Amino acid sequence: MADKRVAVIGTGATGVQVVPHVAASAEHLYVFQRTPSAVNVRDNRPTDPDWAASLRPGWQRERVANFSGYIAGEDVGEDLVDDGWTKIFRNRALHAGVLDEAVDFEVMEAVRARVDATVTDPEVAEALKPYYRALCKRPTFHDEYLPTFNRPNVTLVDTDGKGVEKITPTAVVANGQEYEVDCIVFASGFTIGASFATRLGFDVVGRDGLTLSEKFAPGISTLFGMQTHSFPNLFIVAINQVGIASNQTHLLDVQARHIAGVVEATQRVGAATVEATIEAEERWVRTVVDSARRNAEFLKTCTPGYYNNEGHPNVEAFKRNGAYAPGVWRFEKTVEEWRSTGGFDGLLFDGSPLPSRHVAVTERTR
Repeated sequence: MADKRVAVIGTGATGVQVVPHVAASAEHLYVFQRTPSAVNVRDNRPTDPDWAASLRPGWQRERVANFSGYIAGEDVGEDLVDDGWTKIFRNRALHAGVLDEAVDFEVMEAVRARVDATVTDPEVAEALKPYYRALCKRPTFHDEYLPTFNRPNVTLVDTDGKGVEKITPTAVVANGQEYEVDCIVFASGFTIGASFATRLGFDVVGRDGLTLSEKFAPGISTLFGMQTHSFPNLFIVAINQVGIASNQTHLLDVQARHIAGVVEATQRVGAATVEATIEAEERWVRTVVDSARRNAEFLKTCTPGYYNNEGHPNVEAFKRNGAYAPGVWRFEKTVEEWRSTGGFDGLLFDGSPLPSRHVAVTERTR
């Protein structure tokens, strides 16, 4: 790209990672910003081999659970991870998942001060400062992003929250001005709320020809986000109606263990099918919606993004189709306690609850 004028559209998690590398290669780089990111210190460094050798079996799962619990405001004791994420939550001043306003301001002032200390052009620095509260957007961590705007071949195009107006055959238009470019890198986000049919590329068909898109048209209905009535033996792995996670692999692990537990129970009783009951779905949907209401007022104050349905967090469908707000730490405890009872309440095995199924198996065995 040494002879190219390049545009990067977007300054979220992808843009923050892409911009320094493109700037180092391109003749000129235009960075189009709708909303500035909160860019914290990343501080990458080599792992101490002696520390790594001292780790005991189970250390990874312990740290994963500790991290998720810590940032959810749970009492998990020592901060085992001690990184930029947990520093935001160190004071534990959380109320229904929202930081105390004074603490929030302190956290964001530190982020803004880092911009002033790094970016030499005062006007550019001002545009790069996040002006929203700490948990309005997913924080980012990078050590090279902010210094990139000191390079002579980099231009920040701040659109004051409006975004790019249009793209012509030769230019990107923003703020009423055309910026001639040879290449565009789209770091403009991803579709997080699309239907399953859109994401999968096909529609799932359940009992009596019912499609998943038809079932979910009034709103998603699941038990723990992973099973739904009329779709026997279907397991969904997504973020809808499950505990939201800053560390997504933690959620995937929770879901995998839960699905494995349900499959094992189904095999143990000799059933051919397993699915959620309508009543269990309805209970879980109410739980998800009620938890979402707790921070809806806070999200209304935030800049548009996928956290708040592009500025409309009070839409009932958004609350219902979103995540379980208390987070993955609480969600993991919930599903583990549910499985530990052994009754798998809310599931049908070959059309019957588990207790009656156990009786039938015992009688046949005798």
